[in-house]
Amino acid sequence: MTELDTRLMSLADKLLEAGCIKFGSFTLKSGLQSPIYIDLRQIITYPKLLEQIGAAYLPLLKELKFDRIAGLPYAAIPIATAISLQGNYPMIYPRKEAKTYGTKAEIEGEYHAGESVVIIDDLATTGGSKFEAIEKLTSAGLVVKDVVVLVDRQSGAKESLKQAGFAMHAVLTITQLIDYWEQTGKVEKDKIGETRKFLKDSS
Repeated sequence: MTELDTRLMSLADKLLEAGCIKFGSFTLKSGLQSPIYIDLRQIITYPKLLEQIGAAYLPLLKELKFDRIAGLPYAAIPIATAISLQGNYPMIYPRKEAKTYGTKAEIEGEYHAGESVVIIDDLATTGGSKFEAIEKLTSAGLVVKDVVVLVDRQSGAKESLKQAGFAMHAVLTITQLIDYWEQTGKVEKDKIGETRKFLKDSS
């Protein structure tokens, strides 16, 4: 398990302080009961944290070749905006539902068929929402090879995307966060234990 560098330790602490990561009993979108819940929609209330999150994606993006970034609605749109501002990357986003008026756009922002797009999302669990977005973007003639997320919940998304020919990159994994919070005593041991068991059982 890779150790977190100082920059990511600070980010892990701030995510916890801002209530973006909670411990208890939660039903996930996939229907699974989880002892940990990650809600990155909270970050829009904390401009400095949002800026820090945007900056955390940059080292991964610098390793990839692409023309534009595509933020997934809704949680990742502010994150993609922060990345766009700091990395000077043109941004687009696929709509959850196509507009029924005006341009009837399915994708907002300027793009051209044949361009390469990196998908930006907040979390990866099973990968379902990523496939929906990939389909919309590729239907418009865009090329998708990579998906970059802030937190990989390690519940199969990376593997299912890889099987379909896409590479997923994560700033942080749930295991790295749990290990770090255990070492620093930021989260109670019983909650760490429950989360580890859940990750093992659901992997």
